[in-house]
Amino acid sequence: MNIVVLDGFTLNPGDLSWEELKSLGPCAIYDRTPPTALAERAAAADILLTNKTVLAGAAIRNLPRLKYIGVLATGTNVVDLAAARARGIPVTNVPAYGTKSVAQLTFALLLELAQHVGHHAQTVRAGRWTRSVEFCYWDFPLIELDGLALGVVGLGRIGRAVAELGAAFGMKVLAAAPSVSAAPPFVRLVELETLFRESDIVSLHCPLTPQTASLVNARRLSLMKPTAFLLNTSRGPLVDQAALADALNSGRIAGAGLDVLATEPPPADNPLLSARNCIITPHLAWATRAARLRLMNIAVENVRAFLQGQTQNVVN
Repeated sequence: MNIVVLDGFTLNPGDLSWEELKSLGPCAIYDRTPPTALAERAAAADILLTNKTVLAGAAIRNLPRLKYIGVLATGTNVVDLAAARARGIPVTNVPAYGTKSVAQLTFALLLELAQHVGHHAQTVRAGRWTRSVEFCYWDFPLIELDGLALGVVGLGRIGRAVAELGAAFGMKVLAAAPSVSAAPPFVRLVELETLFRESDIVSLHCPLTPQTASLVNARRLSLMKPTAFLLNTSRGPLVDQAALADALNSGRIAGAGLDVLATEPPPADNPLLSARNCIITPHLAWATRAARLRLMNIAVENVRAFLQGQTQNVVN
């Protein structure tokens, strides 16, 4: 069967190998596929792999050879799952590959907000410490995490990993989740509004659904402490961006650390790009080499299982 990878560059910019995938059949790998090239490149595909290239219903219906769609990520919103189901095409994803990496980046953002390591390192390189009349200096309040309340919204794999890191730092961990079979003993389950009121740091780790879109809105931001931070390493549309920018610029909350935005890459007029004390990274929490290697291996095993008639990680 012919295998086509529509946008392989982000997963593998050159430090991984496609050889295992190529061993499964004829394979065409494109770094990225613009919408105008989708129909031509996908026409010969029996097996189609995508990361962020959108496979809408019309595209799926117009690919008669297509038998399998693999998403090179956990989220599957780029694929019209109903259209694939209607044609009997399984859609698979890659769950849980980036848990530790996303949790790590969550705390990297928090630690930068707490101690502004990057900023102070830049001032040293610029010669400010050399010129200083004092033996030390700092430009922002320096915050100790021990004893602070970490509120985790969503208690799946990543949320639990973040909660564990918070506990290791000596933080009091609160969590809000729609359904949890058993929370770790160090986690106190609370209602969402209680979490926003009591937390010193609110960290988002829930999927994007119609119910969670704009979960962080002006009303919930108004519940937060003026000293609190918001972290989002989950999905950009969980946050009302204009409301967050207003809350930051007015001092309603103290800061935000974001790895995701509603539109990626963001337009130049996104209000968060210039908001006060807002640290933004370019959706890289998932992208450690270790996490991408796990993603690659699971994606290949998903294809192998399909070829052997034993599909796994099917989402539709």
